[in-house]
Amino acid sequence: MVVYFTGTGNSRYCARLLACQLEDGLMDSFHFIRDGIAAELVSEKPWVFVSPTYAWRLPRVFEAFLRSGFFSGSREAYFVMTCGSGIGAPEPYIHALCREKGLVCRGVLQVVMPENYIAMFDAPREAQARQIISAALPALEEGGACIREGRDFPPRFPGLADRLKSGPVNPLFYRFCVKAGPFHATAACVACGKCARVCPLGSIRLEDGRPVWKGRCTHCMACICGCPEEAIEYGKASRGKPRYQCPSDQETR
Repeated sequence: MVVYFTGTGNSRYCARLLACQLEDGLMDSFHFIRDGIAAELVSEKPWVFVSPTYAWRLPRVFEAFLRSGFFSGSREAYFVMTCGSGIGAPEPYIHALCREKGLVCRGVLQVVMPENYIAMFDAPREAQARQIISAALPALEEGGACIREGRDFPPRFPGLADRLKSGPVNPLFYRFCVKAGPFHATAACVACGKCARVCPLGSIRLEDGRPVWKGRCTHCMACICGCPEEAIEYGKASRGKPRYQCPSDQETR
């Protein structure tokens, strides 16, 4: 079974392509995470976990979902991580998680997709985003072939900088950079409520017709990149930047 966590759609896009290749089931972890429900899933085929890269590791909310869930049947697990440039060196942490869950990790596949973390970086324009997605397809096809044939994903050889990012930098990044406070709605907001609906942690509320960010934030960028009016900003960091949403599901068919 292909299980994914997504914010602005890159992971969903990749997960659906893989599920199609593998003729396998597909499961979105969104409601399990948002509603605090421990997943109870069964698959006789290998597990394929697809997620974005947050601070050069699996998103903490997705790790918590995996840690709390019950995954019966196959004990083999493949991990696919989308990123804007690189995933760092998440393997030791993923292997430790698999040991905890009684799973055998068959490798980690890096898939470079369009950048969407506009709290810090620039997202590509539409034409460039499509080029990046096209360039990612061979990696997904090779990953699907590995899973079908029961092979490990190709080994990766992260350098020292990658190990530092996934190691000591990760908790520092969460501590000092992952904050909800700078998010705010501009006068362009029409109170459609989409930002509240797509928040995987349910941390956005409409008060007097305006979104308010309260509680935890995982910096998935779903609210800011998914706003149909581009009425959400992250302090001054996002001003003037293009918003990014992955192509529609129709394009994965």
